[in-house]
Amino acid sequence: MKWLVMGFALMVGGCTSVADLEQTHETLDVMSGKTPREYADCVKQRLHGSRDALQEEQRGDDLRLIVPQKLTPNAGPAALLDIDKRGSGSAIKVHERLSNFPLRLGDVREAATACISGS
Repeated sequence: MKWLVMGFALMVGGCTSVADLEQTHETLDVMSGKTPREYADCVKQRLHGSRDALQEEQRGDDLRLIVPQKLTPNAGPAALLDIDKRGSGSAIKVHERLSNFPLRLGDVREAATACISGS
């Protein structure tokens, strides 16, 4: 039943673009003592086995990670992580596709949360 609901959500959700995700409410908005590079490397390492390669955009001292969808990688991004330099640390905002869908995959959220202060 869970897979049927997820399949239906993917069909209804359609393709998502970076611009669409930028307009959604953040699912995570936190500060970290890590630099943007340290935080981005941590997230990439944690998602390495479960997702295709993340795209990285450098914007001055800030970084953006674009996370591909897990089940349909060519259907647009699953999440955006905006990592902005703040003092000696970072401000992190995560925008997820299907953010209000309770059965969405949790690997992005788990990686983003674990990397705030953990290794």
